Amino acid sequence: MRTSTRDWLAVHSRAHEEFTAAGVAEHLRETGERVSVVIPARNEARTVGGVVSLLRGALMEEVPLVDELVVIDSDSTDETAAVARGAGAVVHRSAEIAPHLGSNPGKGEALWKSLFVTTGELLVFVDADLTEWGPHFVTGLVGTLTADPATRLVKGWYDRVLDLDGRRSTEGGRVTELVARPVLDLWWPELAGVVQPLAGEWAARRSLMEALTVPTGYGVEIASLVDTFTAHGLGAIAQVDLGARAHRHQQDHDLAVMAAELLAVVRARCGGETAGVPAAQELHQFTREGGWRARPVPLAQRPPAVDAVGYPGGAS
Repeated sequence: MRTSTRDWLAVHSRAHEEFTAAGVAEHLRETGERVSVVIPARNEARTVGGVVSLLRGALMEEVPLVDELVVIDSDSTDETAAVARGAGAVVHRSAEIAPHLGSNPGKGEALWKSLFVTTGELLVFVDADLTEWGPHFVTGLVGTLTADPATRLVKGWYDRVLDLDGRRSTEGGRVTELVARPVLDLWWPELAGVVQPLAGEWAARRSLMEALTVPTGYGVEIASLVDTFTAHGLGAIAQVDLGARAHRHQQDHDLAVMAAELLAVVRARCGGETAGVPAAQELHQFTREGGWRARPVPLAQRPPAVDAVGYPGGAS
């Protein structure tokens, strides 16, 4: 039971304006830590080039803050890989990373596979569909992650630029407000102070990520948040205000699949489990034009990367 507002909103929060790229880069030179930015992408040829080129120009060429800029292509059928490579990213096809471990569809799979092809001690994840944002996203995330050695995971939060009229709102998206925040508030109330738990822009220490069980789909964000809290406590988590963000929004039926993934992840963790979840189930949806259809809900989870055969420095 909550004892006070102060107790359950005690997630350490900062703002991106507290950090400059030059200042964070200097701090990293002193600590010797390297930064790997990972961009998971599937059919994002329209926007991924702008994301890559802006980060490369500002945080690799102008200020040497980012050491690796990697796009993980999740079986795109458009020119995502070529556009990203042309803009200056190192591109890996998710299915071709550690092929002896097989391949799954999904964002979480891309992030898990990225551990095999990056080397930075600090990992920053950035979505490929951003249209309003800035390099300060990475600066703020890395700055917050390194400001306190106890911090292991940092979630970004921001004003969302709404589709209809360009207004800005601190509310999360539909899945965040209708699924993620309610379940956190009910079962992990200490995490209720995380403004946008499903934010696609977040950062983590490699030592944390390689030790986590990772859902292969959209459950990766809420799972990493809950599992970090469970293993290391609230003091290991921080968040940073990144200003404003706009991106491509999805249809309700697509978001329903995402919501189903989140609920499966939450159900497993409410029971104290991170394994034993079925690999896939189906969500049935109705449209007047096409009648009933069954949509696969990917529920597979990857074990901690450090335990995977072939992981650098891990299992042999």
